[in-house]
Amino acid sequence: MDLAAVRTFVAVVDEGRFQRAAEDLAISQQAVSKRIAALEKELGVRLFTRTAQGARLSADGEAFLPHARDLLDAAGRAVASVRPERRALRVDVIGRKLAPADLLRDFHRAHPEVELHVVTLHDADAATAALLAGTVDASFRAAGALPPGIEAVRVLDEPIQLLTGPRHEFAEAGAVRPADLAGRRIWMPGIAGTEWGEFYEGLAAEFGFTLDPVGPHYGTEPLLDVITRSADLAAFVGGQTRLLRAPEHDLRRVDLHHPTPVYPHSVLWRAGNPHPALAALRGYLGSRPALPDSWAPGPLSGRADARPAPPHPPGPRNPR
Repeated sequence: MDLAAVRTFVAVVDEGRFQRAAEDLAISQQAVSKRIAALEKELGVRLFTRTAQGARLSADGEAFLPHARDLLDAAGRAVASVRPERRALRVDVIGRKLAPADLLRDFHRAHPEVELHVVTLHDADAATAALLAGTVDASFRAAGALPPGIEAVRVLDEPIQLLTGPRHEFAEAGAVRPADLAGRRIWMPGIAGTEWGEFYEGLAAEFGFTLDPVGPHYGTEPLLDVITRSADLAAFVGGQTRLLRAPEHDLRRVDLHHPTPVYPHSVLWRAGNPHPALAALRGYLGSRPALPDSWAPGPLSGRADARPAPPHPPGPRNPR
């Protein structure tokens, strides 16, 4: 099986569009289409359904995806076993549309001589296991309790925003306090048992809103459809998260202040990892102090950053 085609398939899944996958892989969109077509021919199934909004996985594509990721991981381990000092720096970024991916892009612009291999591992346990095994060199995660041999430094506090449709009571507010969410329902399907789930559970306990992780998670676009139509449901989104949304998604991103909840991204690595580019990455990222008037749960961030919210009305009215 052509690993370049498999890698292209995974890139299209992660990016949501053939054009974005082509940019990520530094090839033409035509080359992406040809690789996907060749892979579909070899497998004898359609992997994607093409829509105006991008590429959606077919049922066969959903079934093939975890095995495709396993194939790429196995190939990476094979290469690393014979070229530990010459291989690309392998970095796990959780998701390619999230803030850590932007940090890594900034690093690569500053250090174009460093070859990078970007992966997206499923969860924190998979990330720490890969770090200990040497199959990845660094991972962007929330640094909670770490196993022996794993080190971490906090590199980014990402403000969390409220995501609503146009009929929600906070849709026209420029900003609200987390305390204003008390008693409201925040829908976050698919986060149960994840590090994101632990963060939002702590946020809900601190400020008294109802966190609803129940319901099938069919991906970002169906979630945005539901939020757009609902007058009651809202969700959370990272302030630096890039959303691919259709024109009919009339969504509002509402800032949270007094305090500002922040997701504490850290970079993790295995102690003693000899990769020469790892030191450059760590030096570029540095260590960031907590943002003023911010909140993050202590167990996730490595320190308790909760600060009392002073009395303050919701922010100015602003439709966007």
